[in-house]
Amino acid sequence: MNLLILKAENIKHNLATVAGRQLEHLISVKKCTIGDSIRVGQLDGMIGTGVILALNERSATLRVTLEKSPPLSVPLILVLALPRPKMLRRVLQSISSMGVKELYLVNCHRVEKSFWQSPLLTEEAIEEQLILGLEQARDTIMPKVYIRKLFKPFVEDELSRIINGTEAIVAHPNSPEPCPMNLQQPGTLAIGPEGGFSSYEVDKLASIGFSQVHLGCRILRVETAVPVLVSRLYPA
Repeated sequence: MNLLILKAENIKHNLATVAGRQLEHLISVKKCTIGDSIRVGQLDGMIGTGVILALNERSATLRVTLEKSPPLSVPLILVLALPRPKMLRRVLQSISSMGVKELYLVNCHRVEKSFWQSPLLTEEAIEEQLILGLEQARDTIMPKVYIRKLFKPFVEDELSRIINGTEAIVAHPNSPEPCPMNLQQPGTLAIGPEGGFSSYEVDKLASIGFSQVHLGCRILRVETAVPVLVSRLYPA
């Protein structure tokens, strides 16, 4: 945890209360004691420092000073076929730590129906993974995650509008063009499931303006492809 994320409701008169997982990390990992100063940030707000005023096994009290803006976000909208639950956890942390602020989790032909029953898709579980990514990257701006279970209506009714003003690309192993590097404009990136989007789905995306790109002859797992593609399009 490189940044302690504090929700606004837990900060009053420049004093913040910490409990649960974050308290355990302060005690067990960081070995904090009263008087120590740590990096803190308000969720969707500024970054600064927190001085520990009180600390016990139930809670910690910090005096916080917030004076620095969070890092710039990546100007990318990510459209991702819902991956298997274990992979979803890692992907959520990755996109959050890399600065992606808009994610659409979508259904498609090769997404197993059981994936949609995962408890990781609850609002609370998604938020937990995103906060872990923010803490890693010293960022405070929470990504927005949208769930779309019907591929065709989403592409036709929403995605065609969402990609307006962006360079829209779909990662597809059989495409003739390599993935571009260092985009100078906002982008929309679509990534399929482990087996890739079906031909129908690729054609559907192409019909609204997506161009197809590849990452070479190697087929990567989704959890690997996401950070590789994001860092290629928008180098740190």
